[in-house]
Amino acid sequence: MRKTAQKIPATGREGPKLLMPGQGPYAEVNLLDPDRKGTASYEIIPDTLTRLTGNVRRLTAANPGYMTGPGTNSYLIGPEDGDIAVIDPGPLLDDHIAALLAVPGRIRWIFTTHTHPDHSPAAAVLQARTGATVHGMPAPTVGLHQDQSFMPDVVPANGDRFALPGCTLRAVHTPGHASNHLCYLLEEDGLLFTGDHVMQGSTVVINPPDGSMARYIESLRAIRGQGIRYFAPGHGFLIGAPDDMIDLLVRHRELREYKTLLAVREAGTATLEALTPVVYDDVPEFKHPWAARSLLAHLEKLREERALAEKDGEWTAL
Repeated sequence: MRKTAQKIPATGREGPKLLMPGQGPYAEVNLLDPDRKGTASYEIIPDTLTRLTGNVRRLTAANPGYMTGPGTNSYLIGPEDGDIAVIDPGPLLDDHIAALLAVPGRIRWIFTTHTHPDHSPAAAVLQARTGATVHGMPAPTVGLHQDQSFMPDVVPANGDRFALPGCTLRAVHTPGHASNHLCYLLEEDGLLFTGDHVMQGSTVVINPPDGSMARYIESLRAIRGQGIRYFAPGHGFLIGAPDDMIDLLVRHRELREYKTLLAVREAGTATLEALTPVVYDDVPEFKHPWAARSLLAHLEKLREERALAEKDGEWTAL
């Protein structure tokens, strides 16, 4: 007999709702409300503190949008009456910075996943207010939309471990979305803070020259099979079944890559502008400027693998 998918209750500003597996908040609500009393929220409300585990709380900045979803998540790790760490302090928004400073506990460490302007700019203000030590990789000198003002005190290397009160954070270098992208694994909770490496509800834009599709797929595969229980993304809710999510993301990119190669072969020779509406014919046209950046990353990966050649902006299959 086929098992029926289990609906779970949740609450929010529109009243109670029943969630189905696959809906964005499902895994998080299932974790936070194991008795299914309908007490966990199906929405993310800016600058509202949400406890995710005994070690972790979340505050989301009020910068919602197409690229940021409900807003940028800042995660606070540590006890309410002790020293805490902040992962991704977020953009320069006074209300968000004030909300972070108002969280119970003393901010002693700041960790950033990367230096895009919705993740790292608040680090300097937060450090000036608290004296916290800032961890992260400096901004790349190539590409646009980088927080060049970011000045870390500590530059984590892949595998570096940081002892926090009652728990340990391990840095994982995950280039692709950005060359300086780091994830952080909270070892005791099996929670991987993914920044923009994995987002809830959307694939991430890979934007050359700093972004690399080849490095991105390598980085996805590198975190598979590590016993991670949940992804804690930079945008959106907790994500369950991390290995399944990685398989889905890699397969999605592989299918897009095949579609790219097929489009170039059929065209004979084609520009990025001509290929975008063909390869992304399943994506609304208003999103094509962002899609074109990821398409360029696919094209560059195929060129790296000697499947394509490029001359003066014209792409040809080999």
